[in-house]
Amino acid sequence: MTGSSGSPIERFTPNPTDVASVDNIIAALYASISFDPGSEPDWNRLRSLFLGSGQLIPRRPGATPEVQAMTVEGFITRSGPVLKAGQFLRRGFNEQEIARRTESFGGIVHVWSTYQSSFADGGEPFTRGINSIQLVYHRDRWWIVTIFWEDETPSLPLPPEYLP
Repeated sequence: MTGSSGSPIERFTPNPTDVASVDNIIAALYASISFDPGSEPDWNRLRSLFLGSGQLIPRRPGATPEVQAMTVEGFITRSGPVLKAGQFLRRGFNEQEIARRTESFGGIVHVWSTYQSSFADGGEPFTRGINSIQLVYHRDRWWIVTIFWEDETPSLPLPPEYLP
C-alpha cells in the first residue's frame, strides 16, 4: 500500500481520532458527508479517511442496473454540484447509520452499514440502503478501501437482518 515512490498513500491528514478505530472511522464517514443548510460536506475530512486508491461504487437499480466506480475525487466531482443546489443547499443533508454487521480477520474489516438519509432541517428519511465498507489497518490507522452501496427500493426492501 505504497505509491510508486514507496511512500504511503496518504493525501490528506486525518484527525487522529477519526482513524483510531473502526467505530470512529465509520462515524467520521457519515459525519463528513452530512451538512447543515447553506453548507456542504466536509470534503477534506472525507478524503482523509480513504486510501489514495479508494473507491466509491454505487449500484443504481433499473431494468439494467448501473454500477459506476469512482475515486474520492470523482465522487466529489459528481456529487458536489447536486449537494450545493436546490433542496440540499436550503435544507442540508444528514446520513446516519441505523444498523451494522461487522466481520474481521487480522487487519481486514468488512462492515455492512445500513443507513438512512434525511434533510438536516428535519423530516422523515427519504432514502435507506446498505453500505458495504471494506477497511484495512495499515501504518497505525484505519483506512477505507472501498464503499459499495445500494439504496432500498420498493422491489428491493432491506432484509430484516440488516435493520435495527
